[in-house]
Amino acid sequence: MKSLDAKLAEIKANPASRTFILADAKDADMAFGVRAPGPRNYLARRGARPTQFSPEVWRREEFGYRNLPEFLDIIREVTHQGLIDIMLMSAYVNEQLTIKESLFANSLVTPAARANDTTDVWAVRHGCYTGEPSQPFRSASIDQIQCGLVECDREGAGSFPGANLGLYSITFVNDLEQDREALLWYKEFREEAERKDFRHFLEVFDPNVESGIAPEKLGEFINDNILRTLAGVPESGRPIFLKIVYHGPKAMEELAQYDPNLVVGILGGSAGTTYDAFRLIHDAQKYGARVALFGRKINNAEHQLAFIEMLRLITDGRISPEEAVRAYHGVLQGKNIKPHRSLEDDLRLTDQSMSYDGSAARRATVEVKDNPLAERESVEPRENADGSATYLRGSAAEQSAAATTNGEWPRLPSGAPDFGRMTSSQRRTYDNWRLKRKFG
Repeated sequence: MKSLDAKLAEIKANPASRTFILADAKDADMAFGVRAPGPRNYLARRGARPTQFSPEVWRREEFGYRNLPEFLDIIREVTHQGLIDIMLMSAYVNEQLTIKESLFANSLVTPAARANDTTDVWAVRHGCYTGEPSQPFRSASIDQIQCGLVECDREGAGSFPGANLGLYSITFVNDLEQDREALLWYKEFREEAERKDFRHFLEVFDPNVESGIAPEKLGEFINDNILRTLAGVPESGRPIFLKIVYHGPKAMEELAQYDPNLVVGILGGSAGTTYDAFRLIHDAQKYGARVALFGRKINNAEHQLAFIEMLRLITDGRISPEEAVRAYHGVLQGKNIKPHRSLEDDLRLTDQSMSYDGSAARRATVEVKDNPLAERESVEPRENADGSATYLRGSAAEQSAAATTNGEWPRLPSGAPDFGRMTSSQRRTYDNWRLKRKFG
């Protein structure tokens, strides 16, 4: 069973569970074109894929974006890591990796494809499409996502080589004709999906043009539109979960508490600081979100695998957003990767959508305590002969004085870490030690 299905079942059976679904959105080629694979400052372990560039035009290193083979290598690597539950791709990338390569055949990760591409995601260079009211449009059909053909052979057992999960997106702009047209397209898609046993999750964007709605009221506008839209849809045609902008605690709790059968998730939005991303997923989960789908926040990270691992540690409740930023920088330092920002700058909250209480200026920074990267201080778990670790901090004298008995965290009789008895400090010790061994 895929981890997505197991987690959805657990959420339905136990609403109090911490189970959290994490998705990586690698479908940006349906929006950004050449820029979609992201900057070349991070490549998969396989490294660069040679491309022939005319030397009189530019050098390869001057071209700042990954090519598609390099992008596919990262998708493979993230999938093999196994910490995400969903890999969202374009229909073409889905064909290459899911249908032709069978990347997900023996993986717990569920492949998914973007099932429509409304005009507000047509973010091509020098274009003006994103500034116009969103118009419905679909490049790929359900059959093409499921089997790579215009029409699948449906006389078999109903199993297809491609993805059987799609993202459908709607952007309400508070205009009667525009929103009615968008809903008609969604109705048509839902009915086709039900006939073809194709699952989907629903993404609802904020208006991409001036809507006449005050920013602090957008959460209410989106919540009411979602509930009104789905009220006319029986269970057989409903999305398995939602993907929406996080509008703060009140809007999230209002929607999440309305119907226990409605699984609410958040989208990541622009890249921002590392703390923006980690705080967003932490707060959204705290107030009812059960899913996060991050695209640019992952794709623009200095080290995508480490970034994803931090997201998972946060949602598992094993590390705070602030601790995750510091640990992430520790991984970058251990791998000699230059971070986009200094640790101090990366601990700033800059995403205005997070300043839901209107105090962006007061919430802009976070005090860094016990900074593991501070000058003249080190945080170094030392592995002992028996496999345990001694956690050393500060100068040699300070390390000696601070060492605890055996210097290790609680363990089960089997020798495995006992997370249930760990203090927050011991969890931090263990996680930093494990991450250093894994990535450094």
